[in-house]
Amino acid sequence: MTKKIKIDELPEFDMAQHLNTDEDIAQYLSQVLEDEEPGELAAALGHIAKARGMTEIARASGIKREALYRALRPEAHPRLDTIQRVCRALGITLTAKVSKPGEPTSTESVHP
Repeated sequence: MTKKIKIDELPEFDMAQHLNTDEDIAQYLSQVLEDEEPGELAAALGHIAKARGMTEIARASGIKREALYRALRPEAHPRLDTIQRVCRALGITLTAKVSKPGEPTSTESVHP
C-alpha cells in the first residue's frame, strides 16, 4: 500500500540549495537565458545570490540587502546596472554572441 502525501505537506523547492558549484550556476543561468523568459534572469540571479550568501553579495555589489531582494524577485525588472553589479559580485560574466540562422535567438551566454 502506498502512502498518500498531501501537496501542502511537500517541502518547498529551493533552487539555491542545488547551486553548489560554479558549473551548477553556469548551467542553470545558461538554461534561464536560453528560455528567454522576461523576469527569469532576475529570479535566477536571486537564487544564485541566495546560494552564495545574500548578505555577502549585497556587500560586494554595493546594493543594500533589502533592495537586492526586491530587485531579484521573479516579477522584478532590474536595471542593467543592477544586473551588472550583481553579476560582478557573483563572479559571473554575461556575454553576447552572434547566432547563425536556425540557432536559438538568445544572445547571451554565461562564463562563471
